[in-house]
Amino acid sequence: MHPRVKEVTQRLIERSHATRSRYLAQMGAAASEGPHRSALQCANFAHGVAGCASGDDKQRLRLMNEANVAIVSAYNDMLSAHQPYEHFPDIIKQALREVGSVGQFAGGVPAMCDGVTQGEPGMEMSLASREVIALSTAVALSHNMFDAALCLGICDKIVPGLILGALRFGHLPMIFVPGGPMPSGISNKEKAHVRQLFAEGKATRDELLQSEMASYHSPGTCTFYGTANTNQVVMEIMGLHLPGSSFVNPYTALRDELTREAARQVTRLTRQGGHYLPLCEIVDEKAIVNSVVALHATGGSTNHTLHIPAFAQAAGIQLTWQDMADLSAVVPTLAKVYPNGQADVNHFHASGGVGYMVRTLLDAGLLHEDVNTVMGHGLSRYTREPFIEEGKLVWREGPTESLDSSILRSASDPFSKEGGLRVLEGNLGRGVIKVSAVAPEHQVVEAPAVVFNDQAELAAAFKNGELERDFIAVVRFQGPKANGMPELHKLTPFLGVLQDRGHHVALVTDGRMSGASGKVPAAIHLSPEAVDGGPLAKVRTGDVIRLDAEAGTLQIMVDLAEWDARKLARQPDDLGIGCGRELFAFMRSAFSPAEKGASVFTKELESLR
Repeated sequence: MHPRVKEVTQRLIERSHATRSRYLAQMGAAASEGPHRSALQCANFAHGVAGCASGDDKQRLRLMNEANVAIVSAYNDMLSAHQPYEHFPDIIKQALREVGSVGQFAGGVPAMCDGVTQGEPGMEMSLASREVIALSTAVALSHNMFDAALCLGICDKIVPGLILGALRFGHLPMIFVPGGPMPSGISNKEKAHVRQLFAEGKATRDELLQSEMASYHSPGTCTFYGTANTNQVVMEIMGLHLPGSSFVNPYTALRDELTREAARQVTRLTRQGGHYLPLCEIVDEKAIVNSVVALHATGGSTNHTLHIPAFAQAAGIQLTWQDMADLSAVVPTLAKVYPNGQADVNHFHASGGVGYMVRTLLDAGLLHEDVNTVMGHGLSRYTREPFIEEGKLVWREGPTESLDSSILRSASDPFSKEGGLRVLEGNLGRGVIKVSAVAPEHQVVEAPAVVFNDQAELAAAFKNGELERDFIAVVRFQGPKANGMPELHKLTPFLGVLQDRGHHVALVTDGRMSGASGKVPAAIHLSPEAVDGGPLAKVRTGDVIRLDAEAGTLQIMVDLAEWDARKLARQPDDLGIGCGRELFAFMRSAFSPAEKGASVFTKELESLR
């Protein structure tokens, strides 16, 4: 093992000892020698099986040597990534019947699309939806009727929410079931070009719409490497997917067979199946370190600096940004997938995909091999690829070399020697920056601040020609407590255009910049946030700020006496109202700081020490 990976893992184990021990004790107490449904009163059990469409299913559930598998799904028609899940329950139930088990649809969880809500009021409910999904998952599994579970989810807050909830039922075996990406549409380069032309007024709205619909064009996950596809890599390298299953396209024979196999495999992990392996024994400190390594090696979404600490804590593991940054310093960037390159995830998969990445990272000592997975012990099982031979699913060893070195490289010949995630700290607070796609000449910016209280103000200033100069945009009151921490992805085209025109620009915010943040340096997740009295609330337009991603510093160059005398700006009164946002006010007030996952569960989970 690489010494830095060993060091971070060991301190994570030591720091988490009390909470991890308590978590495992809770899961041990929740487990039992037989199915929980055997202890239910007759009326409770009758309620639990009354809806079974098949009399055979009812009879099997009376026999405690048969497994009952919960299906928890984020299906809806509006998310292209989740539309294929419409058909998965029937596929799963039939596969389970064929092996003498039962599948019950235990519950649906909400699933919103950040792509639809970008720049709209609904985006302010996006991060909060992760917590709602966790709660919905817990409700779905609360009936104590189940021996195992399959979790169906892909996109931005959905997978983190599912695993947050699932880990509180970590005594159950579980497999996460992906749906796969849509086939490739127009190139990412073409899509980005039309977006910038529209931002400059050089393309019509009809031309923009035609371009977008040629990119997002069919069922399946969007093909750029944002949060949704980062989720898939993280889940697979944590051993929670079947090997090679993340990026198989929907509505294909291989996709359906992988779904059937997930159903069959989860029954093998139950007590009835004879190889009991609960979720709590898969998600441990080593698996969490592996997830962070995967994030860095692929130049993945900055949203995972919120999500991984949040779900790690649900397993009693206390991950920090410094742990993540220390790993980033030694984990090389192996993939160039949009927005870090021009390829999409289908190209990444064809080049060798997750299997090749696992192989080269294991060879370099950057991943823990001695971990549990849903396929058994050992991450080396994840160097294999699935195929159908004579109607049956088989796994073969994947490629030993990348099939396209412009997209995917070995750990010995990376695109960069580091993962590109850095912690920024200074008198403006503490945050993170992703530099995977930021050119070296743009990684240090010193310029006057232009202060905005929301992204619409910046967009208006751009359109009015007020930003044709060097500046650092300060967009504040965008943190979790202020307005739910919406992504500020709408700012990317405007700032990108200004950078292309030769201006030195950057973004500083207590909000999120999205898993698709790219070439403009963005100091994000600043904590403490402005609404909590953080330093951003004192910044004024014209103040000189220095963002130095190389040194990891973020400083405002204002005389100390003047700075101390300044009053805090107040949050605008009209935030958090309309489009249902007022229903989430209680949740916003309970959010933890960004470094602790911006979660409403942090305080409760910390109390379990």
